[in-house]
Amino acid sequence: MAPIIGITSSYDQEAGRIFLPRYYIDAVAAAGGVPMVLSGVLSATMVDQILDSIDGLLLSGGVDVDPLLFGEEPEPGMGEICPERDQFELSLSRRALTMDMPLFGICRGIQVLNIAAGGTVLQDISTAVQNPLKHHQRAPRWYGTHTIKTLPGSKLAAILGGQMAVNSFHHQAVGRVAEGFKVTAWSADGVVEGIESIEHKFVLGLQCHPECMWEHDQRIFGLFKAFIAAAKISN
Repeated sequence: MAPIIGITSSYDQEAGRIFLPRYYIDAVAAAGGVPMVLSGVLSATMVDQILDSIDGLLLSGGVDVDPLLFGEEPEPGMGEICPERDQFELSLSRRALTMDMPLFGICRGIQVLNIAAGGTVLQDISTAVQNPLKHHQRAPRWYGTHTIKTLPGSKLAAILGGQMAVNSFHHQAVGRVAEGFKVTAWSADGVVEGIESIEHKFVLGLQCHPECMWEHDQRIFGLFKAFIAAAKISN
C-alpha cells in the first residue's frame, strides 16, 4: 500500500483559516505517497493518534518560530509567529523522532526539526551572517537562484549530487545544530541549507523549497521519492 504522509499546514490567525500550498500535496502524490493535510492548530494531546495514522511526516514552510521556545529573546528582525502551530509541530516532531518515523522538514520545517531536537535558529540572516547572499529571491518559485554544496557521504549528496542551484524564500536559518544531527548542505555564505540525523533511518531537513522544484529537476524529485520509499518501508 502507498504510505500515508502527514503534511503540516499554516494557520491564518486573523481569518481563522487553515491552509497549505498545493505544491506539497502534488509532490508527495507524484512520488507515490498519499498526502494527509494536518491542521496546524490541533492539540498536542492528539499527537500519538495522528502519528499512528501516518507513515511519514512532512513539516512544511511558514512563519517564524517563537524564539522563547529555543531559549532566546526576540530580535528586531524576527517576523510573525503562530504559538498554536509551534506547540503542535514541536510535540509532533519530538514524538516522531522517538518513533524513528521518516521525517522531512522544509524551510520552516528544518528549523522546527532542529528546535525539536534541541538546536536553535538564527532569527534574521541579515544581522546574524556576515556578507549574506540574497535568501529571499525575486524569481519564479521553481527557479534556483543560489547554489548549495552537500556533504560527501550524506543522504543529500547521494540524491542531489555535490552541488546544485536551489530556490530561496527565508530570512531565518538553522543556528546551533541539535545533538545527533549534522550539517549536510550549506550556501556560499555559510548558511545551513540541510541537516540530517545520524541516529535515525530517514530524518532530514532542507532550507529551500523543493516542493516547488520537483517538476523541473529530477534530483529534487528523487528526494521526494527517497522520502516516500523510507515511509513505505516503515508502514
